[in-house]
Parts: sequence; C-alpha cells; structure tokens
Amino acid sequence: MNAPLPKEPKPPLLLARGITKAFDRTQALAGADFELNEREIHGLLGANGAGKSTLSKIIAGHQSFDDGEITYRGYPIKLRSTRDALRIGIAIVMQETSLVPDLTVMENIFLPELGRSGWLDYGSMRKRGLELLASLGQADALPLDWEVRRLSSAQKQIVEIAKALGVRAKLIIFDEPTASLSPTEVDRLFDIMTRLRLSGRGLVFVSHRLEEVFTITDRVTVLREGRTVMNAKPTTSLNQAELIRAMVGAEIGAIYAAPHVMTSDVKAPVALEVRNLAAGAAVRDVSFTAHRGEILGLGGLVGAGRSECVEAIFGLRPRTGGTVLLDGKALRPENPRAAIRAGMGFVAEDRRTQNIVPDLTVKENLLLAYLGAHSGLGLGYAKCEKKVEQLLGRLGLPAHRLMDASMLNFSGGMQQKIIIARWLLLDPKVLVLDEPTKGVDIGTRASIYSMLRDIATDGVAVVVVSSDFEELLGLSDRVIVMSDGRSVADLPSAVLDEEKLTLLAAPRTSMARNTALLQDLTRENGGAGFWALIEDERVICLNAVVSDRGADPGFKAGEARILAETRIPRALRRRECIFVTEADATRATLLVPIRSPRGHDMGWVGLSLPNDHKMPPPEAIKFRIDTLAASL
Repeated sequence: MNAPLPKEPKPPLLLARGITKAFDRTQALAGADFELNEREIHGLLGANGAGKSTLSKIIAGHQSFDDGEITYRGYPIKLRSTRDALRIGIAIVMQETSLVPDLTVMENIFLPELGRSGWLDYGSMRKRGLELLASLGQADALPLDWEVRRLSSAQKQIVEIAKALGVRAKLIIFDEPTASLSPTEVDRLFDIMTRLRLSGRGLVFVSHRLEEVFTITDRVTVLREGRTVMNAKPTTSLNQAELIRAMVGAEIGAIYAAPHVMTSDVKAPVALEVRNLAAGAAVRDVSFTAHRGEILGLGGLVGAGRSECVEAIFGLRPRTGGTVLLDGKALRPENPRAAIRAGMGFVAEDRRTQNIVPDLTVKENLLLAYLGAHSGLGLGYAKCEKKVEQLLGRLGLPAHRLMDASMLNFSGGMQQKIIIARWLLLDPKVLVLDEPTKGVDIGTRASIYSMLRDIATDGVAVVVVSSDFEELLGLSDRVIVMSDGRSVADLPSAVLDEEKLTLLAAPRTSMARNTALLQDLTRENGGAGFWALIEDERVICLNAVVSDRGADPGFKAGEARILAETRIPRALRRRECIFVTEADATRATLLVPIRSPRGHDMGWVGLSLPNDHKMPPPEAIKFRIDTLAASL
C-alpha cells in the first residue's frame, strides 16, 4: 500500500517581493519584502520614514508600486484603488482616519456600501453596526446617529476599526490602531484581533509600541530606509533590544530620563492652576496645579475628557464653569491668542489637521505661534533667528530644510518635533501637549522625551496627555487621573504602575456596584467602607464611603498615604479577614482581598467600625465581597 503523499504547504495569504516606490526624488521603498499567512498577526515595524505606511497603503490599494510583485491568495495583483482592495477582501485601519465628518457613525462604518447601486437596508445596517460596536465595547459610548465631527480622535479610531470589520475583510491592516487607546481599550482590541485571527483572517499590525508587538504578534518584519532588514522572524525568538537594533540600526539607552523629583514640603511656584473646570458634558469638574519645572501627566481612559479639558484650558473649547490661572492671573475663556500671549503653548492631538499647514514651508510652519503672539508693524523676525538656529541644532534638522515647500515631506516624528519647537520660540511658561508621541517610532520618542525633560529643566511647566500609561508614568513627575470628566486623583507617578492607574481611571459607572456595596455595608453597620490598593508601606484609595466620621480611615478616594499616616495602620499592615483593633482601641477594621474573575489582583475592600460597635460576622462580609468580585 502506497503511503499518502505529503500535503503541499499552503501558500501565504499575501506575498510581496522586491517592492519599490518613489515620490519625486524620495525613495520610499527600495526592495521591500513581506509575507502574511492566514491565522496570523504579523508585526510590520520600522522607524519613521522606513516605509511601513507606504507598503501598507500599496497592499490596501491606496497607492500603486513602481516595481516588484504582490500575490494574494496565490494570484498576482496590482490594485488600482481601495475599492479594488475591498472587493477582494483587503481593508486598512489608517493611522490618520479617513472618515467623512458630516456623516454619522453608522454611515461611516458602512461607507463602502453607500457607494454601491441598489436599495440600502438601513435597519439591517443599524443592527450590524450595533453588533460591531458591541464587539469593541462601545455600543453605549458611541451612538450610531452621532456625526463623526463630534467625536474625539480615539472615538474616530474605533469607528475606523468597526469600518474594517464591517466589510468582512480576509486581510486587515492595522496601522497604529492603539495610538489613542488606553490599556483597557488596547486589551479589548487585542481580544478582537485574536478572534479575527482564529476565524482564519490574516492581520498586519503596524505599531511603534514594542510591548504591544510582543503581546499580540506571531511574526515580525522590520523595514529600514525602504528595505526589509528582518523578514518574518517569529516574535518568540526575539527580544526588545534586537528589534530596536533592527529598526534604528543602533542601540539606544533608557528611553525615559530619570524623573525630576519634587519634595512634598518644598515645591516650585505654581505656573498653571485649574479650579473646577467645566466644558459641556465632556468636562464636568477638573482641578489641578502644575508647577514650574514639572512634567504633569493627565491620564484616563477613552472618553474621560482629557483632550476636551486641555482644549478648554487653552481656549479652543467653550468653558461652562471654573477658572484657569496662569502665573496667578486669570485666562479669559475662548481666547487662544490670550493664552499664547500669557505664556502658554499647546500641541494638539491630531498632527495632520490641527497642527500643520501643508501649503506653508517648514519655516512658516515653525513661525506660526510667533505670528499669533505678535501683531502690528515689525514682527521682529530678526530677534528669533538665533533661537531658530539653536532649535534646529536640537532637532537635528539641517538649516536648508527650513525652506522645504511642505511639512508633509518629513516623517511624523520630525513633524512633531518641529511643532514642539514652534512653541519653544516663545519661551512659554506652560507647554501643554496632547498625545505628543502618537505615531512616532521608539527612537524619536526617546528624542521627544529628552526634549520635554530639557524644557522642564529650564523651568517650564509641562502638561502631557497620553493614552500610553507606560509613557505617562515614565515621563511624568505627577499624574492627574480623570474619569467621566472629573479629576479623581492627584498622585506622584512613583507610587503608580499601569494596573493601579487603570483601576483609578475606571469610569464611575463601572464602580457603581462597588460603591453600592460600600454604601450598603456602611448603612447596615455604620463606620466607613473603602476599596484600596495596599503595597509595602503605602495605601492608594480607589473609592470610599464614610457614614460615621468616628471611623474615618484617614484617607479618601484618589489619595495615597503612608500606612503610618492613616488611622488604621495596624489593620492595613496585617491585612487579615478579621476585625483588627488599632493600638488606640478607637476602631477595628476588616480587610478582604478582591480579585477579578481572571484572577487579577484588584486590591482590598475594607470595613472600619468604631470599637464600641457590634462587629458583623467576617464570613458574611467576605461572602458579599466575593460575590461582587465574581460579577466584575
């Protein structure tokens, strides 16, 4: 009996060989190779300008290629348009969104279908749209009837992802899809990507966040200067140092400079003070201070109101309440020019639409803020020429490139550095940056971080909004945590990690059951209930309900305390599921650990009662807390 013939290996879903592409005199791709299998998530990496986005756009039909060959599902292709790509099952989620601002969320999700002839079933589209948004965890947060112009950048990114899922593509390219997402949203996206891979699709994942690459990808390809320098290596065979060497051609040191430490009793003068700021539904009650020489982080999940908050501070968004003080003087609302003249700079989140004027030269773009701060005859350009020369040295930009006709000739990282330098020409007292490293490679990120640290060392108060919690904690001295449009915590970054920050930033709606339990416990027993993280000699309070001031544990929601500074240090150190009486015999406290259904440590729930109260059975309290944990 003849043995069965071995099966032929299945060809790659997509195979690209020797791809070249030039734009005028710029060679974007110079012989790039790439392959993608079904049931695979393949990382496509490289520094800014390496050719990742160009190759992605060629595969998705946005651009043609000059030479080389591409086969898809075993057949050669040369796409003429994105419509051709969608028709054969290739979709892309772009770094810069391609949505139509005047159309609704639903219409944008199904935009490819709107261009087809025949009758449209809006009822079916609505049902499918809700299912897609539900799969992304956004069914309640992102109404289908909203016009896209109302959405934040992060919400637009989610619509882009839903749009790609809506065409049921076999091959989906994700170009920096997590740039505006917080860790919770990233985890949700990765769950979706994993399901797509298991369903037989092939996914290309373009990202600058190396920790994400190691988390989600199966293989990795690296481009440098338009050429493939690492081809389809299994991710498990690599480490971060090898990837960085392949991307930038050299080693780089620690990406975050050592944070500037501010002591609790001696602080630099306050440069920016925000009191009870409100701006429509997005910003309800935000208060914080930023000191000279400090980098202050503004953290939170998508929808927390971070971008809307800094826009209201700068005057780009109408305020409905509160006060903003710069060097102790009130800033008039809805007046960015007044903010600029008072000494504030602002780098908006969307680099392409909010920061760059493509029709102006690089030098004209660099001088835009200077024009806004000066008016009348004689703008004094000569005075800033020396400053421009110094900034060019800091940027590593040759002087002759200042006269380039368009900023779009530069990589995203260089564009961002020029935008930051625009404000440095004015010697600002406060510099606010919204997602300053969105879409830039790791080498440029390190350069931007160093620049921001130098700016702070010069005495400028730097306020940074970032969805990348690792970046926020690595760069900032302090972090203001926002949730549902409110500031809920003000903590040194040294006491936080990504997990703690995620728990602090949880929407108040997701804390409803936890709050209800604490309210029930204190209503039935008196005293004080709290949910806290306890580590070594420090406690961070996530939530607290106090019905009897005599049992106040000595901390409130959003605060961090040394255990000895609280009123229940003995209980916090012992962490036992019994009522532990304090040394002064005034109160007793029960602590129960709380874990998510996946086993993640979510801290401790405590009940603190005056010592003369009747103590409830610890087992009954523990059962109620365990029941709550099982439902989270």
